Formats: sequence, structure tokens, C-alpha cells
Amino acid sequence: MAEAKKHIVIRGKGIISPLGHDVASVNAAYALGKPAFTTILHNNELTPVAALPAIAEEALQGLAKSNPNYRHLDRSVLMAVYAARQAASQAGWLNEESQTSVDYTSEDLAVNIGSSRGATGLFEQHYSSFQQSINGTTASSASPTTTLGNLSSWVAHAVNAGGAQISHSITCSTALMAVANGVAWLKASMAKRFLAGGTEAPLTPFTIAQMKAIGIYSKLAGAPYPCRPYNNQENTFVLGEGAAVFALELTDTAKLNKGDMVIEAVGFGFEKIISKTGISAEGQNFQKSMRHALSQLPADDQEIDLIISHTPGTKAGDKAELEAINTVFAGKKQPITTNKWILGHTLGASGALSLDYSLYLLDSCENLHIPKYFSKNFTQKNTINRILINAAGFGGNASSIIVKVIT
Repeated sequence: MAEAKKHIVIRGKGIISPLGHDVASVNAAYALGKPAFTTILHNNELTPVAALPAIAEEALQGLAKSNPNYRHLDRSVLMAVYAARQAASQAGWLNEESQTSVDYTSEDLAVNIGSSRGATGLFEQHYSSFQQSINGTTASSASPTTTLGNLSSWVAHAVNAGGAQISHSITCSTALMAVANGVAWLKASMAKRFLAGGTEAPLTPFTIAQMKAIGIYSKLAGAPYPCRPYNNQENTFVLGEGAAVFALELTDTAKLNKGDMVIEAVGFGFEKIISKTGISAEGQNFQKSMRHALSQLPADDQEIDLIISHTPGTKAGDKAELEAINTVFAGKKQPITTNKWILGHTLGASGALSLDYSLYLLDSCENLHIPKYFSKNFTQKNTINRILINAAGFGGNASSIIVKVIT
């Protein structure tokens, strides 16, 4: 007898972002279609950013006060914990009253949370104190609270996960790589349940200055759309913050239900580059990751209903990805969109926020908002059942994930 086909199902998701503090508020913001940007003064220059709204900030500070140990954690870690609790709760993995794992002794739950920059704010704070100290000393908490391992370990504590705990960074592909890790671990039977996602808190003076130094930051402060992916006139990159985490399980075809969201494929791509931030004009890394993902679909069923592109609002990067899409799909005009125009680029968390966006669209495709500045070039299918999500980062890496709703 042939072995039953296995599927990676998304049992739950959690999110905190410039659009809201939970799934309901974020979905409502997507339905409204209003960009979440604000303007700050950075180095005496009006600068657009996408920060958490007041209600999300209040929720995050409430979490920080709920546990004495949380007071010393970086913002990126707190957001990861906050989103992970939502995901585990939605999956039915938590005791709602105690916020602990339903099966406390279980070691079948693994965690992989990634971030491009890690504990950015806390690291900058500790380094500033170190520079200002008379004898070159720093706080005893500096090292343990700024290590990247904080991301997965504190999430594991929050949901009492006893399995593997992985933290990693692969620049802006980080979150999709975490999900890909979850797929691999589940298929290898190294875990029965898996929490995967990304988090980023980059709205610090130093990090914003780094993005401006590259020459990609948007100068459209106060404009309706300060971040404009697919715009080939100028760079309009805008930093945002947030986290999204997904609860993954492996299940048989017979156990799938209508409306279940499954991860059909994960693809990877890499290209040798000639600069630290560059990408080939043809987007070779994107081509490889998309082809890798598509190759895992049935030969007679490879139709993609929508692509959520990485496109962070940089002229060269956006153009390269669009060229890659055109090449992979042999010139066929593909429905394509992104969420960067509404919440900016959250670096290592961006892939997770794009995956969350895809789940929203698969559940309510009629609420797909397209900004006026590129709506004339948009083609949309009446039904969206399968979405391909792209991510890429400095160094030449790219990743693609294909997610489908069971109908």
C-alpha cells in the first residue's frame, strides 16, 4: 500500500505589526487599505517609518510588564513572544488560563525564530553606555540579552516548547527560511509541531542611518505612499517593525479540511554578486528560488494565482525581481502584489508578514487593495487559491514559498 501523502498545515498564526496587534486588527487594516506610515525627525530630516500603532504598543508593553524577566528583553524578542503566543493559542497548543503548553512535558514542539538585525535597540543602548563609561565596563545583562539566541529561547519559554530552539539570520530572507526549516524538520520527523517566524525592531537611529547611507531610503515623508514598490523613478525604501509566527504541523490528506492552509513548496536561490548589496539585473537568485519551489508542485498543476513579491521599493531590486518573474513565467503576465506599500520593509520579519498577507488574501481575496500609483499595471484573477511569496536579502540569497488553501 502506498504511503499516504503528507502536508504541512498552518494551524495557527500570530502577528504584531504597524497594522495592528493581532490577526483581526491586521486583517481589518488590510481590508481598509490605508498605509500605516508616520513621520519622525531623524538627523534633522523628516523620515517616514512604519511603527506599531498605539494599541499594539500598549499590548507589547503589557507583555513586558507581565513577567519580571521580560523587562530586560529587546523589543524584537518581545514581539516574537507576543506573536508566538497568538499562534500557539490559535493552534490549540496553549492552556488559555495559564498560557502554558497543553502538554507541558511534551518535547515535540520545536521553535525557529529569525531576525536580520536581532536585538538592535538593546545592543545600541548597551554599546552607548559602554562608550560613556569611565572604565570601559558594561551591564552584566549586556551579553545574554543581545545574543540572537534570545529569540527562540524566550519564545520556547513562553509556550513551554521542549524541542529544538533555533535562532538565525539570513538577512531579509530570514523568516521564510525559518518556515522552510519547519517544513524540513516536520517532514524528517524531528518534530511533531513547529513554531516558525521572524521578528524585527529596526526603528533605531543607527539602523535608519545605515539604510540612508546605502542611498535607498524614501524621501517621500508625508506622501500618501512613501514606500512605492514597482516605482522605477526613485528609491522609496521605508523601514518598518513587526513580527509574525506560524504554528505548523504535518498531516495526512484524509485529515485536511476545507479552508486549511498548506505550504506546498519551499524554494531557495543564490547568486554570486559583485557588491555587498547588489543583485543581478536578471534577478538570478529569484529565478532559482521560484523555479525550485515550482518544481515541487505536480507537473500538471503549477498554476500560480498571485505572487507576493519582495520588492522593498528599491529601483534596482524591484526591477530585478520583476525581470526574474517575467523570465520564470515565460512572459505570461502574472498577478502580482506586495504589502510593502502599506507597512514598509521589516527586514528579517518581512517574509513572515508577507506569508500572513497571503493567508489573509486566500481567505478573503475580494479585499485585495491595489495602490493607485500602480493599479493600472495590475492583473487580478477572480479566484485566488495558490500564492507564491518571494523574499531576498543582502548577500545574494532568495527564497520562495508556495501556499494553497484547501477547497
